Amino acid sequence: MRASLIQIAVNEGESVASRRSRVADLVREQSASDLVVLPELWTVGAFAYEQFETEAEPLDGPTCQEMARAARDAGVWLHAGSFVERAGDGSLYNTALVLSPEGELAATYRKIHRFGFDQGEAVLMSPGDTLTTVALPEQTLGLATCYDLRFPELFRGLVDAGATTMVVAAGWPARRLAHWTLLSRARAVEDQSYVLSCGLAGTHAGVEQAGHSLVVDPWGEILAQAGPGEDVLTVELDPAKVAETREQFPALKDRRLRR
Repeated sequence: MRASLIQIAVNEGESVASRRSRVADLVREQSASDLVVLPELWTVGAFAYEQFETEAEPLDGPTCQEMARAARDAGVWLHAGSFVERAGDGSLYNTALVLSPEGELAATYRKIHRFGFDQGEAVLMSPGDTLTTVALPEQTLGLATCYDLRFPELFRGLVDAGATTMVVAAGWPARRLAHWTLLSRARAVEDQSYVLSCGLAGTHAGVEQAGHSLVVDPWGEILAQAGPGEDVLTVELDPAKVAETREQFPALKDRRLRR
């Protein structure tokens, strides 16, 4: 399975509509891949809190519609990163989308762990409460978003739900780049899964983004990693490697403490 992670920047002065169009074109360029992944909140920027309310849209809004067309045109599974969803009751969510090669909405995931402690996302957005997996022909994806990466129990829940590849869409700050790489590798090792961590590049709302998207195999080896700027990372994944790893080193079978 070929996966492409598109690491984009939220550029100052670029409208959301213009960025949607630019990202859609980048997705279409990945037609040789099976799975394409985008970062967290690439429409507005993960730290652009003042835009959350004004740029919020319904689940079937322009972001979903344009990404659905791009997925269909490219013939790929598309994890379209996340956007600011406005629910029917007016609540805001940090919501990830997965679209099929036919452009159909296959799954959504509302971010469970909101970042900011007592400000920002943690105050402005409501938490999700449901783990999400998506069955692809050769892999089952487990979905997580940014701050979720710090909560190993979420990933163990995804393993129990059948996930073999974890996809993390993020807007991770550059000042904690070391944690980004460390935690991505840790989740891969402890869950014996591929981890595809796709982050934002550049600087927005005064916060420099880490970039350095990476793909980690079930042994914790980094197969590929981007730099700090905009980039497309493409990696071949072996669908059999997860089962082989779990069989060769059956640590998951020795678990004694479960939720």
